Amino acid sequence: MRIPRPRSLAGQLFAMQVVLVAAVVAGCALFAYLTDRSQAEETARLQTIATATAVARSPSVIAAAGSADPSRALQPYAEGLRRAAGVNFVVVMAPDGTRWTHPETEEIGRAYLGHTEQALRGETYSEKHLGVLGPSIRTVVPVYSDGEVVGLVSAGITIQRISEQMRKQVAALLAVAGGALALGGAGTYVINARLRRHTHGMNATELSRMHDYHEAALHAVREGLLMLDGRRRIALVNDGARELLGLDGAAVGRPVADLGLPAPLTGALLASEPRVDEVHLTADRVVVVNTSPVVGGEHRGTVVTLRDHTELQSLSGELDSERKFSEALRSQAHEAANRLHTVVSLIELGRTDEAVDFATAELELAQVLTDRVVGAVGEPVLAALLLGKAAQANERGVELVLAEDSRIDDGVLPPSLPARDLVTILGNLIDNAVDATARDTAVPGPRGGVPARGRVTVTARADRDELLIRVHDTGAGVDPERAETVFSRGWSTRGAGRGLGLALVRQAVHRSRGTVVLGRGPDGGAEFTIRLPLHTAIPGTGPQTTRTPTPTSAKAPE
Repeated sequence: MRIPRPRSLAGQLFAMQVVLVAAVVAGCALFAYLTDRSQAEETARLQTIATATAVARSPSVIAAAGSADPSRALQPYAEGLRRAAGVNFVVVMAPDGTRWTHPETEEIGRAYLGHTEQALRGETYSEKHLGVLGPSIRTVVPVYSDGEVVGLVSAGITIQRISEQMRKQVAALLAVAGGALALGGAGTYVINARLRRHTHGMNATELSRMHDYHEAALHAVREGLLMLDGRRRIALVNDGARELLGLDGAAVGRPVADLGLPAPLTGALLASEPRVDEVHLTADRVVVVNTSPVVGGEHRGTVVTLRDHTELQSLSGELDSERKFSEALRSQAHEAANRLHTVVSLIELGRTDEAVDFATAELELAQVLTDRVVGAVGEPVLAALLLGKAAQANERGVELVLAEDSRIDDGVLPPSLPARDLVTILGNLIDNAVDATARDTAVPGPRGGVPARGRVTVTARADRDELLIRVHDTGAGVDPERAETVFSRGWSTRGAGRGLGLALVRQAVHRSRGTVVLGRGPDGGAEFTIRLPLHTAIPGTGPQTTRTPTPTSAKAPE
């Protein structure tokens, strides 16, 4: 047996609203009925008071009350006044209650049915009483002559007549109430039809369960999820997006343009067309952005997904470095084989002394840089990086030199300065310098000479409070007008598809709360100076701003 599905939320609300509207209309109708009935009875009472008072004060009535046959003069007068005043009866009687007039002539001369005590005392008295014509609202007024009560006048309207008037009013009231109920029901139906479309016919339990799943999914998904409304404001953001974009708890409701994100990333979020797997940089991360507009006749918003690409980018850089190391080792192995063949040939030719000199010179040349690096850089990761980069530079005809004042002892670098970031910083700077130098091997030296090989000089020094990394080359340098944009993603002098290395350098420097400055080196080429604090940042303090000076603040060429 199939269990009937609960009524949808829209259906439940429709039923509740119809009942509510019906109850409100019924209550208003009942209140109006009771109010109208009370007002009708009060109106009848006032009408009988006015009629009875007018009759009691009439000179003809006062004169007839003292005559021998009051009924003869008063009966026609009372009947005419009754019809004109719209009351059911006008009874003029003697002080003892004997009727002088009555709508039914056979009642003349009989005793009045009602109370007259208060009227005999000179008061106007109204009451609801059962008489000859049935229950009625009546008023009794005394008739004075020379200060004495010489008669009484009673005017009344029957309850039946009041009820007939009320039935007409109730019919009109019910018509109005029915119209109000129909109008309210129609309006409620239209509203709930719209609600049914928006809730897709789901009931309250289903909506509540969907909300619970929605909240659980938002917090469980590690990827960033961002939803923007039609006005480009944040409508929803999950924990992953807050972490990737560095947003606080008050981000919901804020325009994307006010979040302080990098301009390329802001442009991607605000774009009306879809974006697929675009790589963008924040202050600390590399993120892959996908956007999909929500369209329903108009642009209703945008759904944005964000993936953290930081570690993958770092691993890609390390893999690229390993690949280059492998190529350098293969090249060195090839060169070593050539040199070994040369030594063997010299020995076979009997040139033993020349063979020893050739082999010793090659060994000393390779060992000088190794001893220099190992002696000055105690950090094994940086030492290995420098030796590998030296081999790569040598293959490209560039000499990699470690400055004399370089010194980094083992154990000096704190855990807050990860080796991966140092590899990213120093490796990308050396690669850029080698590329710039290899393109122009005829750059004049500092004394006007032309060196046989281009040169890249690296300074790596750890003082008490900071780590200094400086790389300069003998290349053509960087145009001062571009000093502000070289760290932007996509900037490169090596063609399309490049331009990420310096952006990653600035990002790594920012994560370590350091600074980077671009200027012109002593050999005429570009000089990058990195300063990274070696102490642990105080909790609660914000990171230092990564400084990329404008061309006017950078060292300009002479």
